[in-house]
Amino acid sequence: MGQTPAPSAPPPPPTVYTQVSEAPSVPFWMMMSPPALTIISLSVILGAVVVFLPLMRALGRRLEGKAIADPALTTELEQLRQRVGELEELPHHVAELEERLDFAERLLGQQREMPRIEQGS
Repeated sequence: MGQTPAPSAPPPPPTVYTQVSEAPSVPFWMMMSPPALTIISLSVILGAVVVFLPLMRALGRRLEGKAIADPALTTELEQLRQRVGELEELPHHVAELEERLDFAERLLGQQREMPRIEQGS
């Protein structure tokens, strides 16, 4: 009749490592169960979204120029713009005052010369 096959050899016993340096280096995620790995991955992604979403919104507002939302800052900005407008008009006023001063000096100079001419004749 037929012969039965010989039983296979039993697996070797697990190796016990006495030092960490002897153990094979396996990444930690290879030893985790898939549900735990999924939960940790989703937690990390959610944490990143919670932290970076407000930062990205603030950066977007800053790039658009809408970062000033405080009414006190808006009024101060308007006052400063008005002040700059007034300061830009100053050179025109100074030039006008210089012209008036020159005119007044010429009139005074003419009045001083008039008696001298009359005295000399």
